[in-house]
Amino acid sequence: MTNPDLHASPLRYLGPGWFSVVMGLCGLSLVWHRAATVLGDGALHASAVLGAVAALAFVAIALGAAWRWYSHRDAVIEDLAHPVRHAFYAAAPVSLLLLATVAVAHLGPGPLARALWWAGAVLQLAVTAWVLGRWLGAAHAQPGALWPGITPVLLIAVVGNVVAPLAGVALGQPVWSAAQLGIGVFFWPVVIALLLLRRIAHGPLPDRLLPAWAIVLAPPAVIGLALLPFDVPLLVVLMIWGVAGFVFLWLLPLAPRLRGQHFGLPWWALSFPLAAFTTLTGRLAERLPEAIGLVGLSWALLVLVTLVIGGLCVATVRGLWRGDLLVPEPTPPAPPASTPG
Repeated sequence: MTNPDLHASPLRYLGPGWFSVVMGLCGLSLVWHRAATVLGDGALHASAVLGAVAALAFVAIALGAAWRWYSHRDAVIEDLAHPVRHAFYAAAPVSLLLLATVAVAHLGPGPLARALWWAGAVLQLAVTAWVLGRWLGAAHAQPGALWPGITPVLLIAVVGNVVAPLAGVALGQPVWSAAQLGIGVFFWPVVIALLLLRRIAHGPLPDRLLPAWAIVLAPPAVIGLALLPFDVPLLVVLMIWGVAGFVFLWLLPLAPRLRGQHFGLPWWALSFPLAAFTTLTGRLAERLPEAIGLVGLSWALLVLVTLVIGGLCVATVRGLWRGDLLVPEPTPPAPPASTPG
């Protein structure tokens, strides 16, 4: 019997996770903008081009999402109810906040950056309240009903508020930025504890979500960056950077397992966290030029993140050309039937 999903429009499968592409491109733009302090105009132009590509990608994905709502509303409703995919909707407001950060970096705190930032900040707050509201909803009142949704993707929805200060302080909104940062800082250890408990008590994540573990690197990296504009001792930022560095080392053993996996959209989870960690390392290297190891690490990470996101772009274009990406999620194989002993 033919599966009708296989013949559906590719637009049906343009889920909210596609906004992670925008997040990764914005992250790489900010990496090269930071590097321009040493590398000069060439890095600055590369950052501007990457920011423009990120903006075009956002417009294309947003238009596709709007048309998907019009023509495949059942697929959108299914995503909103899904235990994992619903949290990806936070990638849209985080993308707006990052586009605002790129706009501030290149154009200054003008009306465009202000509009992007306010839209992203308010929507991110609303998504966080909606996601956490699901935890208290009657639909998830049964014991254990929430565990399937405890994945690293939840960090985008709940802890993504820490992105707000990256542009918010420059836009004259330090109070709102600090308050939203506080929300993310409070829920960061809560979500990490839930993730570890889920992993220990309920087994590993599905292989398809293995790259999503990289999202765990994003909160400490972005929190370190978000603290820099405030009157916070550098020692505190260095401590947060130390946490991010440990998480980076903690995730390295996953690399051999990733190499054996087929490329898919979840691979973009590697992009923004690595870019944020690279930018934080570079900012600290600028403030501590006597720390030769830190300076060397910042340049090594710059090369690494550029290669990783460049590879993700090439693989994504190839996958779209071949029709491998806008397809239904693979169904996990059924467990083998037991035979009588």
